[in-house]
Amino acid sequence: MGLRELLIDAWSWLNYKETLAPESARRIFPELAGQWVPDEDLRRLATYKTLVAYDQNQAGQLAAAGGDEDGTDRRELGDPARIIDAAVGYLLGAEQHIVVSGAEHAEDEEPSPDAAAAAAMQERLRKWAKREQFPLRMQQAERCAVRSGDAVYVLSWAPDKGRVLLRTYDPGWYFPEWEEGEQDIAEYPTRVHFAWGLPADPEKGLKERVRRITYELGWIGPASRSGYDAEDRPVRELVVGDDGAPLLTAGDTLTENGRITRVYPWAPSRPSSNTCYLTDAEWILDDLRGGYDVYTLPASKARYRTRADGEVLDRLDLQVDFQPVVHIPNSIPDVGEHWGTSILARVMQGLDELAATDTDSASASATTGSPVIALAGARLPVDRATGQPLPVKVKAGSVWELNESGRMDTLDTSPQLAELRSRIDHLQNRIAATSRLTAAGLGLLDPTEVPSGYALALALSPLDSLVGAMRLARADKYALLLRMVQRLHQAGQAWPAGETLPAELVWGPHTPTDRAAVLADVVSGVSSGVLSLETGVRMLQDAGYPIQSAAEEVVRIQRRAFEAAARLADATGDNAAVREYLGLPKADPGVPPVPLLPKPADQ
Repeated sequence: MGLRELLIDAWSWLNYKETLAPESARRIFPELAGQWVPDEDLRRLATYKTLVAYDQNQAGQLAAAGGDEDGTDRRELGDPARIIDAAVGYLLGAEQHIVVSGAEHAEDEEPSPDAAAAAAMQERLRKWAKREQFPLRMQQAERCAVRSGDAVYVLSWAPDKGRVLLRTYDPGWYFPEWEEGEQDIAEYPTRVHFAWGLPADPEKGLKERVRRITYELGWIGPASRSGYDAEDRPVRELVVGDDGAPLLTAGDTLTENGRITRVYPWAPSRPSSNTCYLTDAEWILDDLRGGYDVYTLPASKARYRTRADGEVLDRLDLQVDFQPVVHIPNSIPDVGEHWGTSILARVMQGLDELAATDTDSASASATTGSPVIALAGARLPVDRATGQPLPVKVKAGSVWELNESGRMDTLDTSPQLAELRSRIDHLQNRIAATSRLTAAGLGLLDPTEVPSGYALALALSPLDSLVGAMRLARADKYALLLRMVQRLHQAGQAWPAGETLPAELVWGPHTPTDRAAVLADVVSGVSSGVLSLETGVRMLQDAGYPIQSAAEEVVRIQRRAFEAAARLADATGDNAAVREYLGLPKADPGVPPVPLLPKPADQ
């Protein structure tokens, strides 16, 4: 690659591969050969395909398709998949919880209305997550994000189910569109496309097509309804009144400046003039002549799809002022970038070296197990029909007669095999260190060789920083997703209207916790008075003890803490406070009230 061809971008770590060249990418990956695939997205899509090939142990086939004659002989033993699975496991941790800020105070004796509302919303979100299989969807998306560098969630309201549906999309189908100079992780694209090719089906009379789903923010327009154009194709048409003027959607208001505003249930005091439009259409590839790509597909050639409820998806007003699409980057993007980086990015060449060494090791082990033998002065069997010597085969129990000067020499390749195995261990440790998953994190470290828990913690410190950065890149994304879930339920009138409550996804510990040590610290800290009982219970909860509610656990402990109650009685002399501490009802004084006689009239 010449200096004038040096290209540095989010995928330049793969420049050494032939697959990133535009001509090679379209030749090696037929699905990228369509003219609707933009040239500016070709490097990103080819990178995704390459990473999937490594994940599926198809890197050798990829190399063969690029012109490497020995590519099909490449040995691949699943090292990329192991790195990906390990990173996903550490990222997700033991468990994940949806937490709404302020919900923990709902278990107080006199919770505030805000705390009760937060607890109710937290319960709704957790029930939705269970019904929508959110942990499963998250596993799908996060494995894709760790492998490819990016993942995409799409939310939609399902009227028949009465809840929000969550779907994950292949990042190779994701084509965001920004205004010029606004491509950044902090900026939301003004338009988002999902596009993929559909194969021809001669039996059904279908030609090769491309399907595109578009979410676009725009000004609120007049009301529309499903209809048909002059060619009997489904489209949306304006709803007009008797005077021929367009009508507004119920609840919309026409302002003095000519804009249409709408009051959304999550912002009752702030009318908005924006809404999100959904378009879902197909184009026949034979009709796309003239250099069209996914961003410029002509509306005149579109065939709009119809939703299950009969609505034509031609700029359908979704009645929300946001795009229900959340992009998940695997890493914190560079300044001005939008895309994440794969966990394999920094170790891709190391994986190639490891596969090459595995291939050489397999060849060496073959000659070690079945060595090459040279015979001199041996009487070889002869084919009686031709008189030619028969091929010599080495097998157990073979006996050869040698002359007095005959000998047998064996080629010993065991030293080379030992060296190759040593190199494999070196490469694995190098990959573990470069990826920051560490040898301990990938299971390459013998636990018996660790002198202490502190030494193990130091060995895992790069993994801690890696997981922290990956979770930081996702924190705002999952908070945004949970905010969209609330608002879509409000738009569907399934949840009560009101301001959106802040919710977040809390990850579990990513490394094993020494529960015995945590328990000892809690007992010592609470007994000595340097830790409150509430803090101690939360520490046990974070360590993995089966404590559902910290507040309820504190109440259970206090009801059995008779020694602490005795000390409280000695300190205060207030039996009512002691009974309240133990959770007992107020005591009956046992002295009947004295009846008071009415005073005489003259007194």
